[in-house]
Amino acid sequence: MFEKSILVTGGAGFIGSNFIPWFARKYPQYQIVNLDKLTYAGNLANLAECESLHNYEFIQGDIVNRNLLEELFTSRNINGVIHFAAESHVDNSIAQPAAFIETNLVGTFTLLDVARQFWLQRPGKAKSEFASCRFHHVSTDEVYGSLGPTGLFKETSPYAPNSPYSASKAGADFLLRAWHHTYGLNVTTSNAANNYGPHQHSEKLIPKIVSNCLRRQPIPIYGHGNNVRDWLYVMDHCKAIDLIFHKGTSGQTYNIGAHNERTNLQVAQTICRILDQRCPWHQGPFSKLITFVPDRPGHDLRYALDTTKLQQELAWYPEENFQSGLEKTIDWILSHYKKV
Repeated sequence: MFEKSILVTGGAGFIGSNFIPWFARKYPQYQIVNLDKLTYAGNLANLAECESLHNYEFIQGDIVNRNLLEELFTSRNINGVIHFAAESHVDNSIAQPAAFIETNLVGTFTLLDVARQFWLQRPGKAKSEFASCRFHHVSTDEVYGSLGPTGLFKETSPYAPNSPYSASKAGADFLLRAWHHTYGLNVTTSNAANNYGPHQHSEKLIPKIVSNCLRRQPIPIYGHGNNVRDWLYVMDHCKAIDLIFHKGTSGQTYNIGAHNERTNLQVAQTICRILDQRCPWHQGPFSKLITFVPDRPGHDLRYALDTTKLQQELAWYPEENFQSGLEKTIDWILSHYKKV
């Protein structure tokens, strides 16, 4: 008999597939139910190590499917949710926004409403057996919009999403807020910086740069490469989520960043230098592959987060700096890269 049954959505994706093996081993008293639609971004191979774990179960399904969610909450007696499931690639959201609205907005609504129905007796009153249940929503720093060359986003910063992706995540964040204030649902939200690390899909910036270097193909960098992002190693993010889920204050939002601000061009140049050492190219430095391409529509200039709240309330600090995390990431990609 498990102490808790935790539903993790999108657990076969990048962050979820780093989180679940670590979380399941840390809390053997929890049953971990991984619900994933297995779109192009989900890969069960990333969770192969979980197959032998007694407290792990995978279910393929869509968070928009209310009947499935109601059956899961009932049959697995779900008393906690950690919600990763999302469409997250900005370029795809520009080309095909409907999928982002469906998954990120409608899916989050459906999940929240099933949790409300299952856990609450009435608004403001939890059923006695579900008094400690919590719903944690994993969101993004992109909901705040774009910063100038200085300053940091705080949890109190106004929302100003500029892409279909960030707008869909902002809408989901507001649903969490509404379900907390209207119904009294125990929720927390985290807005995280750009993640990187093992298992990340090849469409994302860092694995794409590494892959293109290994294939000797041009490295496309938008505009002049001056867009700035804060880079958060994925396991640092996972540990912050664990802290917020267990110890964060209900109804609160927490920013998760690592103060590793780099321009996209700096990221590409750093990766090229590491690869020059790991696997030298006889034609010269990999940086010669860097190619500037027309900028993305509505491309935000800079994101950066103030993490004071998370540090002061929950004593969280990142363990990796950008160089150490990037070296681990590149070594993982190299060990899994299939030559073409």
